[in-house]
Amino acid sequence: MKNIALRLTYDGSRYHGWQTQKKEITVQQTLEEAIEKCCGERRHATGCGRTDAGVHALRYCANFKSDCRIPPEKLPLALNSCLPSDIAVLAACEVGEDFNAIGSCIKKEYIYKIHNSNLRDPFLEKRACFYPQRLDVEKMNAAARAFEGTHDFAAVRSVGTETKTTVRTVYWCSAQREGDLITVRVCANGFLYNMARAMVGTMVYASYGKLEPEEIPALLEKGDRRLTGPTMPAQGLYLNRLWYDGPAGKMMEEEI
Repeated sequence: MKNIALRLTYDGSRYHGWQTQKKEITVQQTLEEAIEKCCGERRHATGCGRTDAGVHALRYCANFKSDCRIPPEKLPLALNSCLPSDIAVLAACEVGEDFNAIGSCIKKEYIYKIHNSNLRDPFLEKRACFYPQRLDVEKMNAAARAFEGTHDFAAVRSVGTETKTTVRTVYWCSAQREGDLITVRVCANGFLYNMARAMVGTMVYASYGKLEPEEIPALLEKGDRRLTGPTMPAQGLYLNRLWYDGPAGKMMEEEI
C-alpha cells in the first residue's frame, strides 16, 4: 500500500473548514469522495491542519494510503476531474510509510488580508476582511514583532480544541501595505485554534491605541484571552506555505 501526499489549493468560502462534519460540507469530505471515485476505494485523507469555515488555502497538504493504480504524477488530473472548481490538486508524490501531513509538518505560514478602505470591493468580499477604519501599519508591525519567539499563546487562542501545550514558536510576524490591501504574515511551528486571527486582531487593536505593542509580552504571560484583540473574520485568512523534509517538502516548494 502506497502513502500518497497531495498538494492542494482551495477557496474555503462555501466549506465548513477542512475536517469532516456530520451535516456540513467540508474540504476533507469532498476530497475523500473524489479519491473514492478515482481509486475505487474510500480512504481517509489526513490534512495538515483544521482550517476553519471560510478559511482558504493557497497551499495545503494531505496524505492518504491506497492501492490505487494511478501513478502519482497522473493523480492531480484524475482527482481534479472529480473535484469541484473551488478545490484543486496541484501535485502528488509518494512518501514514506510514516509520513503524516500534520505530524510531519515542520512549520506553517498563514497570511491574513485586510481591505483597509472606506469603500467596499465586492470581489474581495469573501477573500479579505473589509476594515474601513484607517490602520497604522507601523504600529501593527511593532505589535507583530512582540509575538516573535517562543511563548505561551493561550491569550490569543479560542477554547474548543484540546492541546497538550499552548506554547508555540513564532518565527516571523509582519504586516505590509500595498495600496488599500494590508497583508499580515505569520510563521510558526504550530498554531492554536484561532491563534493567527487573534494575533491579527491584537495588531489591529495596537494600530489605534486600544493597547500598546509593548504590553503584548505581559498579556501573553497573563494568558487571559479577554485582554487581547478580537478574532478577525475567517475570510481574510489563507494557509500560505508548509515545510516538510523529503519528497513532500520538495513538492510543496515547487513553482507551479
